[in-house]
Amino acid sequence: MSLPPQPLIDQLQDRVPRAPLTLWLIAANVGVFVVMLGFGAGLWHSNNNVQLAWGANFGPATKDGEWWRLGSALFLHFGLFHLAMNMLSLWDGGRLVERMYGPGRFILIYFCSGLVGNLLSLIAQGDRAVSGGASGAIFGVYGALMVFLWRERSRLNVSEFKWLFWGAVGFSIVTIVLGLQITGIDNAAHIGGLIGGILAGMALARPLDPARRVGRLRWFAAGALVTGLAVLIGNIPAAQYRWSEEVQARGEISEFIGEDARISARWNAILSHARKQQASFDELAGRIESEVSSPYAQSFEQLSKLHLDAAAPSAAALQSLRDYAEIRRDASRALVEGLRTKDMQQIRQALEMAAKPPRQGSQQTTGHDKTGK
Repeated sequence: MSLPPQPLIDQLQDRVPRAPLTLWLIAANVGVFVVMLGFGAGLWHSNNNVQLAWGANFGPATKDGEWWRLGSALFLHFGLFHLAMNMLSLWDGGRLVERMYGPGRFILIYFCSGLVGNLLSLIAQGDRAVSGGASGAIFGVYGALMVFLWRERSRLNVSEFKWLFWGAVGFSIVTIVLGLQITGIDNAAHIGGLIGGILAGMALARPLDPARRVGRLRWFAAGALVTGLAVLIGNIPAAQYRWSEEVQARGEISEFIGEDARISARWNAILSHARKQQASFDELAGRIESEVSSPYAQSFEQLSKLHLDAAAPSAAALQSLRDYAEIRRDASRALVEGLRTKDMQQIRQALEMAAKPPRQGSQQTTGHDKTGK
């Protein structure tokens, strides 16, 4: 009579007593979340600007040379619930997979799956969403878990195999189905991570019995993984606009809005002083020319040097501010000319032109949705 198989967790602990990398990954994710709270992230909800500043995966930014976002996005979460769900899943599956494959192979599976997930997300989401979260990598961990359990099923207790294997399958299916029903979930990253984890798990197979040969399947899986990565990279669509130009435009827009407030205050102060002190027309014209017309001319010239694709979020705001700066420049110049020629009709027309409200448009933050994974 043969003895029943030793419980899997005992077999794994005999081989790898501890799972330190799982704990380190959880600590890193929690640590980043806590630090981000001090820089404007919300406990339950974070806006896109904070996530972008910390390295979320966003098509225009990632494809504009910031490829490191494919990795940094794995450590960003959009709120406490998002973080908690991912870390519980990582704790549940990571400890097993780290012992199944060993720490070195486990970390390769984790980051390779996360990379595949974020690349597929980059293709599927295009330039529409800001994406962050660890679940692409976590899905890869569960994919590798399923591969290991299936390969070792003959060495496991039947009930233990069913519980672990079908539990992992059920978790993956339910989460993906929910992702199809709920907006804001990056299913592309989930699916890409799961496939990446399955292939990485096959390629990095580490049987419970050291004498057992893995066979050619390892090389087939490794080849498929490398080929898949190459295909994903080759099919990344071009960005609709350059993120670096968008960031520069936002800075210039913000600077102009502040400068416009200062110039307008000076303009009003000059006119108010002229009414009280009965300044001469020539004196008034000189002050307006130097303190109003010239700054607006410089601002218009600076805004005109910026070039944004029409799809950029700040394109409409930039064009509105260009138009506004041009009107204010022309109105102040006309007022200067009217004062010097003492043409009252031109003075009135210039003041009416200057009194038109600014058509600034709204400066958008990203113009895109956020997706957690």
